[in-house]
Amino acid sequence: MLRVLMFLVPLALSVYAFIDCISTKDEDIRHMPKPLWAILVLLFPLVGSISWIIAGKKRQPAGAGRSAWGGGRAQWVAPDDNPEFLKSLDEDKDKDDRPGDGDRG
Repeated sequence: MLRVLMFLVPLALSVYAFIDCISTKDEDIRHMPKPLWAILVLLFPLVGSISWIIAGKKRQPAGAGRSAWGGGRAQWVAPDDNPEFLKSLDEDKDKDDRPGDGDRG
């Protein structure tokens, strides 16, 4: 089992690094051109992958990036902490409390 892990972990790391390298925009790559990084990851799987992860790509702090849909808020807010959501609940409650609906009984 340990022999299999010693083969699969570096293989998975190499696959991840290669896919990450070829899918990264050119302006987010540091130190070398993208084709050179891809060749490095393919020829030297362990060293190239670790090098790519550490030094090859500009990294952003967690929560500081753009959303996957191209905009919106920078950080997700839980509904009970979102003042807009709480205000909409109050408005819905006021609307339900008004007399004259007629259908309720």
